[in-house]
Amino acid sequence: MQHDRPEIDPLWTAAELSHYLGVPVQTLYQWKWLGQGPPVHKIGRHLRYDPAEVRAWVASLRSEAA
Repeated sequence: MQHDRPEIDPLWTAAELSHYLGVPVQTLYQWKWLGQGPPVHKIGRHLRYDPAEVRAWVASLRSEAA
């Protein structure tokens, strides 16, 4: 039996986001502390990033630079 559920992107870890953006993990922690950077969600004691929110954040940077 096949379930008709929409495909959901898994949340990214700080390491995965670091690789995607090409910045050190420590930069992500600093951005969180400063209230900057992409939206971050705390799941228990872990930080997770929604890929769709990250892509929207990157797109907003592009529009600010234009």
